[in-house]
Amino acid sequence: MKSLKFTGITGALALVTLLGMSSSIGASAATTSGSTHNLALNSHVAAKKRTIVCYKGNAVKRVVAIKPLCPRGWTTKKPATAKTEAFSGTYRGTIAMLWSASAVTVTSLSGSGTGADLGLSAVSGTGGSNPSGQCDPINGVGILKGASGTLHLKMATTSKGCGADSAAPTSVSVTGSAIVTSGTGKFAGATGTLKVLGSFSIKSTTAGSSESDAFSATLTGSLKVK
Repeated sequence: MKSLKFTGITGALALVTLLGMSSSIGASAATTSGSTHNLALNSHVAAKKRTIVCYKGNAVKRVVAIKPLCPRGWTTKKPATAKTEAFSGTYRGTIAMLWSASAVTVTSLSGSGTGADLGLSAVSGTGGSNPSGQCDPINGVGILKGASGTLHLKMATTSKGCGADSAAPTSVSVTGSAIVTSGTGKFAGATGTLKVLGSFSIKSTTAGSSESDAFSATLTGSLKVK
């Protein structure tokens, strides 16, 4: 290529033009470099990890990730703290029994509460015993029911039924405790143990005989309700 010569005013103008172009190109390059740097910085900020807390029952787990998610079965919703509720209720109703040669089965028990706390105004249940003496272990399950839910109970293995006399007819006193196994409504997730004091009468222990008698029972204690 032939060399370009700049002379006089024409040369000066050409030089200024070239310098201006170089300056513009340099500025453009600097701007592009700065934009690339900003994009890289913004990308770095967007990739920052977050921490969330997940709950499953009483278990707690922290998850750290760019887009953290709780594992299946876990939730970010913190479970409600259980509160303790005092309970005292007295129930009266009817108990139906069926005798065999070696056992007595409570085929049904139903009653209503007088002054029952927490709105649990009705009771129902079943149970039994294998009496061999005047004071024997009893077993049973029951439900306390009210407008706000139900409590499901199971008699503890230490519970007993004791006859006032060694043979029927006689009255029987019940002492022991009832363990909360589950609940519904307001009482879902409830736990606790209630003291049980009760009484009923029996007319006969002859195998094959059945009877219905009046009963009364008082349950007291405290419940942990969520």
